[in-house]
Amino acid sequence: MKLSFAPFELQLKHRFTIAKFSRTSTPIILLQLEHDGCIGYGEASMVPYMGESIQSAANFLSRVDVNQFKVPFDYAAIINYLDSIEPGNPAVKAAIDIALHDLEGKLLNKPCWQLLGSLPENIPVTSYTIGIDTPEIFRQKVEEAAGYKAIKVKLGSADDKQLIEIVRSVTDVPLYVDANQGWTDREASLDLVYWLHEYGVQLIEQPMLKTDPESNAWLTERSPIPILGDEAIQRLGDIDKAHGIYHGVNIKLMKSAGMFEAKRMIDHARKLNMKILIGCMSETSCATLAAAALAPQCDWADLDGPLLTSNNPFAMPQFENGKWILSNDAGLGLMQ
Repeated sequence: MKLSFAPFELQLKHRFTIAKFSRTSTPIILLQLEHDGCIGYGEASMVPYMGESIQSAANFLSRVDVNQFKVPFDYAAIINYLDSIEPGNPAVKAAIDIALHDLEGKLLNKPCWQLLGSLPENIPVTSYTIGIDTPEIFRQKVEEAAGYKAIKVKLGSADDKQLIEIVRSVTDVPLYVDANQGWTDREASLDLVYWLHEYGVQLIEQPMLKTDPESNAWLTERSPIPILGDEAIQRLGDIDKAHGIYHGVNIKLMKSAGMFEAKRMIDHARKLNMKILIGCMSETSCATLAAAALAPQCDWADLDGPLLTSNNPFAMPQFENGKWILSNDAGLGLMQ
């Protein structure tokens, strides 16, 4: 088996601002695994606040011996091996895992969604995310989102109510909100939650600091809207920690180290009767299709990476009525 990779700077259509960070691009690694005449494609999207970089990814990949990966792939053994090289680094581990799933699907002539036990007809709509901005620019972004079946709004600024009012002056589609740990006062947050409920908000991601489980649990207990852990949820062990603190979890492949562990997280969350949102970072069609293969097993999807970027190096996957269409092509179904 041969591994190769290259850096790529993924450009965003608009400056993307959340409660604590702002950026116009995202460094990614595009990875390939070649075996028996087939190529599996993977991706690592390394948003700066997660701590990975092109250099750290390259250093990690230089230590990976792909010759030990044998078909059919033992994903549990593979993730244990990758974790033994160095802890952390979930995005570059995800790139390997995604490429292996794509490769296995091609070798077996099966789509990844079938390998993972998903039913394409159950895929939820994906939300279109709008970052924090000035009212004028924010309105322009909302108008650009016409046609999408759900909108996610980044909150956590002094203008939270104004931004929601702008959205509602333009569209009545379902709303998701993500505070990205930007709320600090319990009582004020609860008041805002009830206000958001009146405006048709269907879920709230990570309202308060991930290091403050007591405040998040206090809000969850009183909220009429599902509260989901996001920054607090990285890998499988975090599901148990989230139980009783949040109504549900946001699972992202770039945090879970790939599709295999994300599937395990989904299954475990279901056993605990928790709601599930499958989300993304700034990603190309590659990682988006990987997550979409698992989306039918989730309650909500926020897989808008290719919709928010301007230089996606792959073809745009089929998108109809607010949903990604899972093809019957082998592997991810990724098109060049």
